[in-house]
Amino acid sequence: MKQIFQGDILLIEDINLPVLVVSKDFFNKSGEIIVCPIYKQGEPGPLHIEIQTMKTKGLVHCEKMKLFDMCIRGFSKIDRIGMDKIIDISDAVQGIFDYV
Repeated sequence: MKQIFQGDILLIEDINLPVLVVSKDFFNKSGEIIVCPIYKQGEPGPLHIEIQTMKTKGLVHCEKMKLFDMCIRGFSKIDRIGMDKIIDISDAVQGIFDYV
């Protein structure tokens, strides 16, 4: 299986939207990844983070996390976001689980 990194944008077999890998690299080595879908339209907000790269533009919906076992799914890497956006999105995901 190809290595998958936090910040990669993937197309996953049988999933209609591109997804952003939000789980850390050490977790991804297990063969499972946590992703958030990227929607082309919508309104930006605290949990809907806008991204734009050469190939991908849309809103990452941080509240719609999914776990996928990549050992049984086909996928292709189509793009990658920069560290500044990875930090923004990781902060939003973490904010969902904060105590207060």
